[in-house]
Amino acid sequence: MSLSLVSNSYIEETSSKIRSKPVPWEAYQRAGLVNSDELALIKKVDRQPRAKTESLLLSDGQTYALLYLRLLKKLIRVDTMQWILVLITDALADHDERIPLFTKAVEKDPELPYGPLLRALENTDEFLQLKTVQILTLLLSSESSTIPPQYLQPFLEVLAGLVQSPSSNRRDVAVQCLEALLPRPEVRRAVWAHSKIIVGLRDTLKNKPSAQMSYQICFCFWLLTFEQEISENINKKYDIIPLLTDVAQGAVKEKVVRVIVATFRNLVTKAPSQNLPSMLVAQLLPFAKSLCGRKWTDEDIVDDIQFLRDELKANFDSLTTWEEYTAELSSGHLLWSPVHESDAFWQENAGKLCDQDFAQLKLLVKILNESADPTVLAVAAHDLGQFVKYCDRGKKAVADLGAKTRVMQLMTHENADVRYRSLISVQRLLSQPWRAG
Repeated sequence: MSLSLVSNSYIEETSSKIRSKPVPWEAYQRAGLVNSDELALIKKVDRQPRAKTESLLLSDGQTYALLYLRLLKKLIRVDTMQWILVLITDALADHDERIPLFTKAVEKDPELPYGPLLRALENTDEFLQLKTVQILTLLLSSESSTIPPQYLQPFLEVLAGLVQSPSSNRRDVAVQCLEALLPRPEVRRAVWAHSKIIVGLRDTLKNKPSAQMSYQICFCFWLLTFEQEISENINKKYDIIPLLTDVAQGAVKEKVVRVIVATFRNLVTKAPSQNLPSMLVAQLLPFAKSLCGRKWTDEDIVDDIQFLRDELKANFDSLTTWEEYTAELSSGHLLWSPVHESDAFWQENAGKLCDQDFAQLKLLVKILNESADPTVLAVAAHDLGQFVKYCDRGKKAVADLGAKTRVMQLMTHENADVRYRSLISVQRLLSQPWRAG
C-alpha cells in the first residue's frame, strides 16, 4: 500500500506550512527533553531540502525512524508533534520499503510504534489527528499478521467519530482509511461490530456526496459484504439495498454503478434469501434489465449485471403474491404495488397475518410505528384497514398490539393521504365492537 492512497489537500497544504516553521529545539535541550545526540540528528533534517533528508534516510533510516517515534513519545506541544508527524510521512511517502523501519521499532521499545501514535490520536487538533490517522492506516494495513485488538479498537473508535463528523476533511480521510483497511478480514469484522462507522457511511451516502466519495463509500460496502455474517444482516440492520439502488440509478460515473452491482452480487451469492426479496421490493429487477441494454467499458460489470438480472428474475418468477407481500413487509418499504389494493388478495390472505403468533401483522404494526415515510405510512394504514375488513379476529389483534392508538394518531398527520388512509382504517376498527374471549 502506498501512502498516497490516503491523501487530502488540507493535509498536504498544512504539511507544507509546518515544514517551514521553526521548532525551539535548543529550548527542549535546555529543559532536558532532548539530548545532544538527538539534537544533532534533528538539525540535519530540520527545514532541509528533500534531497538531503532522503540521503540521510537512505544511510540512517532506522536511526531516524526511532528518533521520530521517541520524540513523539515524550513531547506534547502540538506544533512540535505536528512537525514530527510531517517528517514521518515524508520518510514513508513513496517508500513502502521503509515501513519496517517503523514497525520494527518495537524491538527497541515495546511501546513503539503504536503507543505514541495512538496517544496522538486523542489530541483535538484536526491536523494532528488526521496526520496520525494517515500514518496509522499505512502501518496497520502493512502488518503481516492479524492486527492486535489493542491497536485496532482505539483506532476504529476515532474513525467512527471522523466518519460522522461535520468536517468534510475528517470524513474524507476516514473513508479513505477504511478503504485501505477493509481488505483485511479482522478489520471487516471489527468494523461490523462498530455500528457508528456503518451508520456514518450510510448517512454520508444518503446526503448525495460527490461521485468520488459515493464510489469510495460503496467500495467500503463492497469489501464488507465479503463476510458471510455481514451479507446476511447488513440490509436488515441498515437498509442499504434501497439506498444503493437509488445511488446507482442516479450515478453518472460507470465505476459507481460497477461497485454497487458487485456489492449486490456479493449479497445475492452469500445470502440470497435475506437479500433477494428486498432487491425485488426496491425495483432492482427492472433496473438490472435496463443496465443490460447499456454499453460498458468494463467487461466485469456486464457479467455481474447479467448474474444479478438472472437471479432476480428467477426469484421473481417463483414468488406468489403472498410471498411478494411478505417480502415487502420484511424490507419495511411498502409501495403501492397491486397486491395492496386488490380485494381478492386480502380476501384470500388477510387471515395469514395471524399465523405464527401474528408474525406478519407485528411487522406491519412495526412499520406503522417506526416509519417516517408518508408513502409507507399511507400503505401501512391502508393494509391495516384491509386486514380488519377481511379478518374476523382483526380488530382485537390490532388493538392488542397497540396499532389502533397509532392509526388514530395518524389521522392528524401532515400528509393528506396518510390522514385519509388512517381515517378509513379507524372507521373499520370502530364499525362494530369486538368481544374479548
